[in-house]
Amino acid sequence: MKKKQVENRIYNFPDADLYVQCMDRLRYAKRDIAKFEEYGYTKEKLLVFKSMIDKFSKLPDDDEMVGDQMVLTEKKSQAADKLKSAIRSIMTRVAIKYNNRSGRYRKFGSSKMGDMSDAQLLFCGRRVVRVARAQLDFLVEVGVNDKSIQKVVDAHQAFETAMNIQQDKVSDRDISVEFRTQQGNKLYNELVVLCNIGKDIWQDQDPAKYEAYCIYESNNEAKKARKAKLELGDYDEKEEQRGA
Repeated sequence: MKKKQVENRIYNFPDADLYVQCMDRLRYAKRDIAKFEEYGYTKEKLLVFKSMIDKFSKLPDDDEMVGDQMVLTEKKSQAADKLKSAIRSIMTRVAIKYNNRSGRYRKFGSSKMGDMSDAQLLFCGRRVVRVARAQLDFLVEVGVNDKSIQKVVDAHQAFETAMNIQQDKVSDRDISVEFRTQQGNKLYNELVVLCNIGKDIWQDQDPAKYEAYCIYESNNEAKKARKAKLELGDYDEKEEQRGA
């Protein structure tokens, strides 16, 4: 099966800037709606554009998703520590009964537990329970019993649950990023359409209004400064061309 191709963002500025630019152009288009309608861009289309902006602004951003993921990763780590502690409690008793270099000790497979991956630790917990139960008659005298084994079982189940929840959150984040990218690209494409109409309306009539429909992409900070001058009525196109 062919792997699904990841969609990349087609705009090179932050999502917050995309939102602000869309809201600005929406305001300009409302002002110029009579001229926009000459291009078939009606009030209804502006309402659709506004709806797209609103939906995009309500999507969780990556910082939120990463924060949730970090919380669940911490909970998974805590569950892993509890499982390791329960296993060590068993293994301390096993070492008393058997030399920790013996085959009976090694059979538990708990050495280098601190270096284990999540999957390895999960497998180790399951194995310790199985082997401990098989040798229970020999280990009772050092305090290994159903209660101590059950502690490993409970810790193992809690760790597996925490691991699955954390992995689900990782997947949720991937899905969220992909969906946000898709919605951002759709919104950007609609912004481009609106801005192209706006520039065509004013290109030979009003340089300042034409400039208001230019999308700030490359040289973003300079264009923001130009936008601020426009809003203050302090924009001189000839002066800027001399300085270019």
